[in-house]
Amino acid sequence: MVTIVATAATVLLAAVGAGESVDWPRFGNDGGNSKYSPLDQIDANNFDEVEVVWTWESVDARLTERLEAARKGDVEAADREDAFAVILAGEAGLPTRVRPGPFKAVPVVIGGRMYVSTALGQVAAIDAASGEPLWSYDPQSWEAGRPANMGFQHRGVAYWQHGGKKRVLMPAHDRRLLSLDAMTGKPDPDFGRYGTVDMTRDLGREVTESRTTHSSPPSVCRDVVIVGSIVSDAPTRKEAPPGHVRAYHVESGEVAWVFHTIPQPGEEGHDTWEDGSWEYSGGTNVWSMIAVDEELGLAYLPISTPTNDLYGGHRLGDNLFAESLVAVDCETGAKRWHFQMVHHGLWDYDLPTAPTRIDVKVGDKLVKAVAQPTKQAFLFVFDAETGEPLWPIEEKPVPTETVPGDRASPTQPFPTKPAAYDRQGITEDDLIDFSPELRREALEIAADYELVPLYTPPRLEGDGKPTIQLPADGGGTNWTGAAVDPESGLIYVPSHTRPVTVSLTTPDPNRSNMRYTPRRWFDSVRGPRGLSLVKPPYSRITAIDLATGEHAWVAAHGEGPRNHPALRELGLGRLGRLGRAAPLVTRTLLFVTQSAENTTGGSPRTPDRPPEISVYDKKSGAYLGGIELPDSPNSNLITYQVDGRQYLAVSVGGGRPMIGGGGTPARVVALALGSPGGS
Repeated sequence: MVTIVATAATVLLAAVGAGESVDWPRFGNDGGNSKYSPLDQIDANNFDEVEVVWTWESVDARLTERLEAARKGDVEAADREDAFAVILAGEAGLPTRVRPGPFKAVPVVIGGRMYVSTALGQVAAIDAASGEPLWSYDPQSWEAGRPANMGFQHRGVAYWQHGGKKRVLMPAHDRRLLSLDAMTGKPDPDFGRYGTVDMTRDLGREVTESRTTHSSPPSVCRDVVIVGSIVSDAPTRKEAPPGHVRAYHVESGEVAWVFHTIPQPGEEGHDTWEDGSWEYSGGTNVWSMIAVDEELGLAYLPISTPTNDLYGGHRLGDNLFAESLVAVDCETGAKRWHFQMVHHGLWDYDLPTAPTRIDVKVGDKLVKAVAQPTKQAFLFVFDAETGEPLWPIEEKPVPTETVPGDRASPTQPFPTKPAAYDRQGITEDDLIDFSPELRREALEIAADYELVPLYTPPRLEGDGKPTIQLPADGGGTNWTGAAVDPESGLIYVPSHTRPVTVSLTTPDPNRSNMRYTPRRWFDSVRGPRGLSLVKPPYSRITAIDLATGEHAWVAAHGEGPRNHPALRELGLGRLGRLGRAAPLVTRTLLFVTQSAENTTGGSPRTPDRPPEISVYDKKSGAYLGGIELPDSPNSNLITYQVDGRQYLAVSVGGGRPMIGGGGTPARVVALALGSPGGS
């Protein structure tokens, strides 16, 4: 029998009383990012009775209306609230374009209150039972202009409480760290300067601020708040902001420590940045979330690729601590251990998500473990205290032919267990074969490319056939990560299969000082008649037994193009819908978000199936059905209980326009049984 408990085991596995309230206090519920809840009111017998009980529309909608009115000179519309006097027509410095991206925030719930960030960097508090707004705060970080990389988007906030102090913490797009009173939404006057800290000054070198931003929730560990960052993925110069991880004392905002993800002189790993490249190279940042273990006093940093993502000739060497999981002391920032998943990265295979911290019984030994999913579809599992792998990891030879001036690593690490959970590299055996005609067409398309194994370096455009990279830059797995069931020892890892092509080119020397920059930036490679080039499933959930390292089951996630004219008569099962999925596991079920899809293989903008929360039997992987959503989900699903009623909640909408014009409203949607406890 497997015995497995998450970091806060006594809390997670305790029975939940009928009238109790149960929080969701962090982005992954607990510091270890389990995405597990002991709630069981919604189960296999009644999930089809779950319905939307309230929605909250993001305060960004009103903000963008007022900004547009101010730009057009409509003073009356812009000045309906005194707080917006600063953006009246004629005021200098307004951004020329403030357009919210997809609403990606993962809400947190504490004491019946929900706290959420918005795409434009505002913060709001909502009554978690009714959806009624309680307060909102706008730090006006949008005034700094479009944030680097993905534009206006934000993934959430952190919460901290000590004695009578309750604080909501958020890193803003304009590179400030905010601390707000959780009850009023007002800045904490004791934190930094009027409730904010300027974090750029703690990077240790001058940087172009527009190339860096913050869009993920920080993590709190032992009264220290730890913050990652985003650095532009496609710079035109070899000089870029470093992604050093910074930590601040929660009460004062004073710097607690800085961990140099690009080691400085005298530090471990400095020699892996050859020819002085440590001085100017950037990236190597933690753009996703950070898991913590308060008992061990450790924070686990999932670190990304250095600049630029596809060419490493300006940063020869293995480039520690890029694409590494690094465990640091929460209070001092001292490194306890690290493991580099990719040496001298050339594929944008950064660590996209926080690892999952769990205790697992392997044989007769109870091991404190941490499991890290990756874009390349490996699950690396380590002893959380020492960094020792639970199963051997082998350095294997990989392709090394690179563009002039670069030098790829001759080997990369391959776990012996668990096996890869999605396709890696591509051969003719991977091409679709639903019918002889489709197989022939797939071979004809593939003949224009070179089918290559995992870790084949990018080539110059026109230097032979273009290669196909699989997995793509988005994975495999991405930021929504995995969920773990502390009762069964199964970890559930969503992934998707998207073949892409990449290439490099010589840039204009008047615009770039790099030898090579991306020409094809992960362009999708389509198969016959709008189908995928490779076999399904195109999105899948893999359940892995963490006691044995074996796959327990694999399920296609989504219907996929099973009703495509070339496939509808074949009687195919679920093929999986290409796209990101976010898991949540409770005592009763596995829930995974699913966007709207077109099962005929037509445009995804004309779906024939609505978005849903897909429901699975967590032991067998059987698809039980779906809970319909009013719009496509963009974030992780959460669950909580207020006064005895269990809720599911997720952020939906925002970003891309709907068919026929207009934007989809950015909303938090809460769902529950029609009556507490079901019918």
